[in-house]
Amino acid sequence: MRSYPRNSPEAAARIVALVLIADGHVCRSELDTLRQLELERELALPPGGFARVVQTLCEDQLLCVCARGLLAAQIGEDQLAGFMAEVDDPALQRRVLHLASAAALADHHLADAEGVVLEAALRHWGRFSAAAESAAANPRDVPFRSAAWSSLRPAGERAWQRAA
Repeated sequence: MRSYPRNSPEAAARIVALVLIADGHVCRSELDTLRQLELERELALPPGGFARVVQTLCEDQLLCVCARGLLAAQIGEDQLAGFMAEVDDPALQRRVLHLASAAALADHHLADAEGVVLEAALRHWGRFSAAAESAAANPRDVPFRSAAWSSLRPAGERAWQRAA
């Protein structure tokens, strides 16, 4: 997989794109949500930039399939860690989490593969333990299968709205 400059719009967009394609199904509601949230503006991508990032990610996945001779490309923990390391600005991390979670929840279902990517972001960006503690304290507020990820949504949305 190719790498992007640290905290670049493309590095941030690739994480959102990975959540988008993680379950193998990109639905219209996910794309509409990202369009409504003005993803390209939020991440400082040029018009059409997100589509190019998604295409590049899919091409990289296809190259991995060909190189490994596997029928299904799977991004491992090391690769996820590398993607997350390319985004170390806390404000950009919050924007990525906001956009990625909005896309993942647009179809009213958090697929296991989407949850894996979102939890990797939380873990690598140091937000996992605080989110898990919050979820344990407020189990009724947990709309997702993963307590650690779910607790970020209510508190996180308010924080992102203030930052906007």
